[in-house]
Amino acid sequence: MLLKLNPLLQAKFPGLSATIVYINGVKVEAEDARLEAFKSEVFNRIKARWNIDELREHPVFRAYRGFFWKVGVDPTKTRPSSEALIRRVLRDSPIPRINTLVDAYNLASVETSVPFAAFDLSRLVGEPVMREAKPKEEFLGIGMDKPLILSGGEPVIQDMEKLIAVYPHRDAETSKVTLATRDVLLLACGVPGVDDEVLRKAEAVAVSYVTRFCGGKAG
Repeated sequence: MLLKLNPLLQAKFPGLSATIVYINGVKVEAEDARLEAFKSEVFNRIKARWNIDELREHPVFRAYRGFFWKVGVDPTKTRPSSEALIRRVLRDSPIPRINTLVDAYNLASVETSVPFAAFDLSRLVGEPVMREAKPKEEFLGIGMDKPLILSGGEPVIQDMEKLIAVYPHRDAETSKVTLATRDVLLLACGVPGVDDEVLRKAEAVAVSYVTRFCGGKAG
């Protein structure tokens, strides 16, 4: 289903959308030999499909980079995660190994060109919504030593109590997926110019990879 967007944000960025799906009963491991073998299969497909120069002009990646510029993020320094991962694959650089669930949806991102995020459902309160940040709101992202002070106007996702993401490039430390996670909310990150049907197809790939290597059931 589509993530709920605040009307003011929707008016500011026509065509902005993201899909969410819940996956319950997962078992997250530090690593899995089956997943490591599958990575090689995916990487070979990507190398046969893309070259670096094509990424620069492809309409999907241009849409994500264009959105990054609009929200004040330089995509030449902080690339959309799907493009960054594909570039690593094409350069034979290792992609980050986090845990089996994050690694699984990262593979789906490489396959589909769509960025994903996931949140530990036990750390969320109520249904998430995307809105504009308020000036001087604080956000502590994964791996950050101190909170980021937001300027105001940035797209953010919150539950009923707190911010869980600065959209679409930073997720919160408090709700990240860990080895203790059992239920997740998986987010397919869209931007204007990327059709909802593209997001839904990408979501289906991500769900299939996550449940293949972490178990669980989408619902």
